[in-house]
Amino acid sequence: MSQSHQQPALPTCPGCEEPLDAGDRFCGACGHDLSAVPTGPGDRPTMAVAAPPAGQAEAGPGDAGRAGAGTPDAGAPRAGAVEGGAVRWPAAAETDSSDVPAPVHSPADVPGTDSDGRPLTGPGAESGGGAGAAPGGPAHEEAGAVRVRHDHRAAPGGGTATGAAADAGGAARTTGDRAAAVAGAAPDGAAEPGGDPDSGDFPLAAPDPRTAEHAPAAPAAGEKVCVACRSGRVDPDGYCENCGHAQPRERDHMEQELDTVAAVSDRGLRHHRNEDSFAVSSTALPDGSPAVVAIVCDGVSSASRPDEASAAAATAANEALLASLPRGTHPQQAMHEAIVAASEAVNALAQEPAGAMGHDAHRHQNAPACTLVGAVAAGGLLIVGWVGDSRVYWVPEDRTRPTARLTEDDSWAAQMVAAGLMNEAEAYADDRAHAITGWLGADAYELEPHTAAFKPDRPGLVVVCTDGLWNYAESGEEMAAAVPADAQERPLHAAQVLVGHALDGGGHDNVTVALLPFAVRPDGAGSARASV
Repeated sequence: MSQSHQQPALPTCPGCEEPLDAGDRFCGACGHDLSAVPTGPGDRPTMAVAAPPAGQAEAGPGDAGRAGAGTPDAGAPRAGAVEGGAVRWPAAAETDSSDVPAPVHSPADVPGTDSDGRPLTGPGAESGGGAGAAPGGPAHEEAGAVRVRHDHRAAPGGGTATGAAADAGGAARTTGDRAAAVAGAAPDGAAEPGGDPDSGDFPLAAPDPRTAEHAPAAPAAGEKVCVACRSGRVDPDGYCENCGHAQPRERDHMEQELDTVAAVSDRGLRHHRNEDSFAVSSTALPDGSPAVVAIVCDGVSSASRPDEASAAAATAANEALLASLPRGTHPQQAMHEAIVAASEAVNALAQEPAGAMGHDAHRHQNAPACTLVGAVAAGGLLIVGWVGDSRVYWVPEDRTRPTARLTEDDSWAAQMVAAGLMNEAEAYADDRAHAITGWLGADAYELEPHTAAFKPDRPGLVVVCTDGLWNYAESGEEMAAAVPADAQERPLHAAQVLVGHALDGGGHDNVTVALLPFAVRPDGAGSARASV
């Protein structure tokens, strides 16, 4: 069996510890300059120590600068003691990872004096009872004046690192002494707020913006309060003066409930504002019987100020009905007059100065416009009227009976179906399906209000809504399935559920719905319809 000779250990690079060849001036792996003299670690300072001359006498009473004064045991050899003219050093400990011997002595191990002429002592000198102090001798610090180091962490056992060092000199600090020192450091005797009194930390708490000097004044009584910080005042532009949070607009979500009608409108999930509007009210006919009104308007997004147009139309139509119905005007004629009044209100917006459109400059070319749909329950009749593509559905209380859509859209899709060019499924699948052919506005081709009168012979629910809802429940059967079973008794809750149905479906448009429960008069029978 052959035996290989052991190769001598090759020198290695001090940078990457790769083997080096003889005569290399640079490491082939990392490029380290092998000719450079390695620098020693920065945390191992070199101390110059001068050995005292041989045979130096012990310090006398008047010379406090000699090293022998105050030595507890003069007969015992100590580190750095002079024996035979040479300084005797303790054995060095094992080397650390940097191949530098670990220091095993301190300046107090060598005879000498400090800058005040006092003998150098052990680390316990700080407490007044160190190794260099004579037994029973007075401490150099006054009694009760304890030096406290707040930048030291607590040492195991409850004391500080400084106190632990002092214990080595024979003058241990008690927990009570340290507590007194901490109390003496703070003028009021209290620990720093928000910090651990034993940690030595001094946390600085950030000022509360609500109590800072620069914080705005609290809102006065009657002023709007920010919904985010609950403390700031809302400026006229709709922003909090404290945190800058944009406040929800009043029209982003609206709800209203009367005894016999309820409505809910929501901005939806995709639009930056709610361009829908509604009005619900009730009045009395000349014979004292009730009349309930529900008006829903949808602003045309491609026109200027559509939100103002829908609000103006809903308000005008509602006021017209409340004025004409108590006078004895037939509900169907009153609905026609209400649509005309709404059209005039929207037309008036186009006649306002150009400065009124300054906030919507990119739509100056189009006049404000909207659609309208309404329903009136009075005298056992159900009257509906509309211009545009908003709808009215009839949902019977007995869900086994058929539902019905009571309006016809003024839209491209409806015209295609009426002309026989497409069936309803094909027409509404086209991209042009929702292009309206009738609306309220100064640039409308011709105002053609549609009205219809019905006399239901059974109780049911009238659903008045914009396309933001019926896009997610287009057929009568789909709408009936979305309406809660208790909608007759809880119309507001049912309206909230329908709005949620549209939002769950995507909420691509503003969503507005008004629900009008219809009760049949005891002597009512049959049904009739007349359209204009």
